[in-house]
Amino acid sequence: MDGTPEQSLTAMSHAMINVMGLVCDPIAGLVQIPCAQRNASQAVNALLSADLALAGMTCPIPPDQVLDAMYHVGRSLPATLRETAMGGIAGTQAGQTITRELYGS
Repeated sequence: MDGTPEQSLTAMSHAMINVMGLVCDPIAGLVQIPCAQRNASQAVNALLSADLALAGMTCPIPPDQVLDAMYHVGRSLPATLRETAMGGIAGTQAGQTITRELYGS
């Protein structure tokens, strides 16, 4: 979109702040639910963040601090919410039923 490197980093900061602390909890350990749907919605987030940066809106938090915060938030999440297919959506009754259907009891 002909933006500068600084605008790219600003867009990254806007986008990452919007997803801070999302739980990675794929049902049955697969990326279909909720990852595929989440990726589609985050494509919109990325485009909106790029538009904001190109329009001159700055992010009050520098990109390196956003990434550092994301690292600390991710490390703070319980292990069951970090791509283990044990918590969040994967831990719901329906999520567990799908897992049993795929892999048996």
